Parts: sequence; structure tokens; C-alpha cells
Amino acid sequence: MKALVARAFGPPEQLSLIDLPAPDPGPDQVLVRVRACGVNFPDVLIIEGRYQVKPPFPFAPGCEVAGVVRQLGGRVNGLAVGDRVAAVLSHGGFAEEVVVDARSAVRLPPNVDDVVGSAILLAHGTALYALADRARLVPGETLLVLGAAGGVGLAAIEIGKALDARVIAAASSAEKLAVCREHGADEMINYSSDDLRERVKALTGGRGVDVVFDPVGGDLADPGVRSLAWGGRYLVIGFASGEIPRIPLNLLLLKGAAIVGVYWGEFTKREVDRHLANVTRLVDWLVAGVIRPRIAATFPLDRGGEAIRLLQDRRVMGKVVVVP
Repeated sequence: MKALVARAFGPPEQLSLIDLPAPDPGPDQVLVRVRACGVNFPDVLIIEGRYQVKPPFPFAPGCEVAGVVRQLGGRVNGLAVGDRVAAVLSHGGFAEEVVVDARSAVRLPPNVDDVVGSAILLAHGTALYALADRARLVPGETLLVLGAAGGVGLAAIEIGKALDARVIAAASSAEKLAVCREHGADEMINYSSDDLRERVKALTGGRGVDVVFDPVGGDLADPGVRSLAWGGRYLVIGFASGEIPRIPLNLLLLKGAAIVGVYWGEFTKREVDRHLANVTRLVDWLVAGVIRPRIAATFPLDRGGEAIRLLQDRRVMGKVVVVP
């Protein structure tokens, strides 16, 4: 089979297309013929050696796939050869075939195509876990989404609206904010031209926001924390800026606020039943049109490095997908 692999840690331009033996599924795994692979920020980190998982070389990036089951492990029940599924894995999706844990494989409804199926689990799964499970967002609260035009940012807007919150989207350009509005955001902040904290004050009558969803980190963290209302929750999603911020803890004391870590990947392993319930909820929302991933671009397998580069340079509004 063909796979786009890293032979050493480095930039996406060093990925190369090679032939590898097709993997064999273990007892609790299934072999999936990959039809689409969503590109996510962990793909940037894993090829540079900055991710918590460091596979042996050569390895393919790609942690979110959709495709067709081709072979079952000996202990697998509930799936059949020919089923269309989506699944999340640590790496390996930039390939024609991949093995995934059977319990992580979710059947795709007939009206959900493979490209959309490969773009729903990680971003929307993270957003739902963050907002419903970790922040316990309730109807009528105000949510501020930073980096709102990225894949996980748009997912947070959609999930926030599905949970009946007021959503303020913050992004770096008018073009990005227009996309945020298309996905349901109620208010916009352009933090390239506006003072984030002052705009939040103006939009909330000085009260602040109940929840901040932050996949960016860096310079946005301090004004984000200062924008919290009393009893607010600051969700740490990731650090797309490349900088892990330092937060003055006295701000949390004065606001009676909390910083809440969101490690969705570990949650899916430790609390499998709750994760599967969230996935069912997402699929129902997808079929009903409540959520709709924005596919910014698709790339063939041999150009998967270009897809990662777009994400790394923060030039993607929504999701990029590699199609073997």
C-alpha cells in the first residue's frame, strides 16, 4: 500500500510517499481502507517530534480517518466487512490502509460522505467534551472562542450554539470572522485590530464571559483570562501559536474562576462510555444539520505535506482533508 511517511522528525516538506506492507489487525482492531483523512494540529506536532506520541520511523501522520472496513480482528463484534466508519487514532492515517481499535470506529450514516466523516470526530468531539463535560456550559451563558475560524474553533461555535449559549468569535481577519458568522457566531472580535479585552467588555456590558475556549495560547491567554466573568471557566485546548502562556493566578482568585484542561484523547481512553455517548450525539446533530464541518480544501495523498503546511501556517478556515 502507499503511505506518506516521515523518515525523521522535521517539516511537512520532508514527508515522502513510499510502499509499505498492509498492516494486520490485532484481535480488537479492524483494518480500514482509508477514503479520507482529516488533518489536525497533532499532525504538525508529531512529524516535528513535539507530540506525546513518538512512533518509530518510518511513520505516517494522520489521526482522523473515514473509510471502509476490510478485515476484522478475531474478537471484534458489532462491525462487519464493508461497513463505512470513521475513527480516531494516534497516527497512520496518511495511507491507503490503516488499523484502528474497533471500539473507536463509528459507523457513518449513508448521507454523510467520507470527507465530512473524516472531519467530525476530533474537532467536534473536542469541542463537545470541552464545553459540555469540562465547562458545563448552560443555556444563556456567554462563550468566547479564540482562534475561532480554525477547525476546532468553528466546531466550538457550532457546539456552543447547539447548547444554547451566546457565542463571541475572535479571529485575526474580517474574512475569518465572516466564516464564523456563517457557522452561527453571534458577535465578532478582530483581535488584529481591536483590543480583545475592551471589546469583550463592550459586548458584555462589562460583565465578561462565562467560558473562554482557547486552542491558541500565546499572547491571547492573558486578555482571555482577564475577560472572564465571576465564576468563569478558561478551557485550555492547545497551543496553536506555539507558545505556552504563563497565567497570573491572582486573576483566577479575584474572579472566582477556574482554568480547566481539556485532554480529549485521554478522555476517550479513560471514559469510553461517555465518549461514545458524545459521538452518538455528534452524529445525530450532523444528520440533523445542527453541525456542518467546513471543508476548506482536499489534497491527494502525495500532497499531504502541503495540507499540514497550510494548517501549520494558520491559513485554514475549517478543516483540510487528505484523500488517498
